Amino acid sequence: MVPAFGTNMRSSRICRHNAALSWLHRSVLALVAGFAIPPLTHAQETNWPSKTVTVVVGFGAGGATDVMARMASRKLSEDLKQAFVVENRVGGAGNVAATYVARSAPDGHTLFFAASPQIAATPKIQVVGYDPIADFAPVSTFGSGPFILVIRPSIPVKTIPQFVDFAKTRNIIYGSPGPGSITHLISALFLSRAGLEGTHVPFRSGDQALVALLGGQIDMYFSPIGNIIQYVDSPQLTILGAASEHRMKQLDGVPTIGEFYPNTVFSGWNGFLVPAKTPRTIVEKIAKHVILAARDPDNVVQLKKLGMEPGGETPDEFAAQITREQPQFDEAIRAANLKRESP
Repeated sequence: MVPAFGTNMRSSRICRHNAALSWLHRSVLALVAGFAIPPLTHAQETNWPSKTVTVVVGFGAGGATDVMARMASRKLSEDLKQAFVVENRVGGAGNVAATYVARSAPDGHTLFFAASPQIAATPKIQVVGYDPIADFAPVSTFGSGPFILVIRPSIPVKTIPQFVDFAKTRNIIYGSPGPGSITHLISALFLSRAGLEGTHVPFRSGDQALVALLGGQIDMYFSPIGNIIQYVDSPQLTILGAASEHRMKQLDGVPTIGEFYPNTVFSGWNGFLVPAKTPRTIVEKIAKHVILAARDPDNVVQLKKLGMEPGGETPDEFAAQITREQPQFDEAIRAANLKRESP
């Protein structure tokens, strides 16, 4: 019996020794793997883009946001020698596109070409599938432009004070591309600050709203400058002011609304964001090339035709801009009496 017991003891010691070696082997492998991960990740970041990049737009083909996305994508593709494909995911005032990007892999191969309401307004007034701050990292704007206050020419006024006096005796009918659009929000904000009453008439598009103004069916409209620049010297509408920080060269003699109601600056930007966990090195590389695209001479000419100013902020500057603009968006949402819908 003794030899058998001794044999069992030796076997037990051998098993424990083998188990210790196995544990040590696994630990060494894990340690080596741990050291190997950072260089691999860094290589992946440095090699961006390593495949086709999808640029997601929340609005239909042919609209201003879509046109700018394609302008930017063309230049990015040329500079980075990689395909950039614009994909239109329409629905929910941009909610569908934003939600899709927020849930995409944070590797820089899915970019969100957003319009400012998708970040500053839409999440405040409807149930969306994304958090505008937590789910995205700002990259850079591509273009931005102010909105211009125009009225039907049959209203016998030529200045903002004259229009306010005229409007105090009646209910003003104003149009927009829809509830929560920048046009809707700036209209409501202006009326609120001027102490006026107004009735909002939503249309399917800004073009339809402008046609309604030209036809005398509505009294007031805040238009992107690109849509009304052709009417600067036309009797078909009256231009009263610009919701811009400074007077615009394209509108000689037209005052800013802020000259009468301070801090009434409301411009719409279009720019790039990425999923929040995208590595900073990739964010900065994308930003570098978006800035180059915004300043490309051909793109600058096209942006001017759209009534937009070239963008090109750094990621930190873009993030600061979003934070700075939010309080005025919030005030405009309250002025428009828009409340978040129930889930």
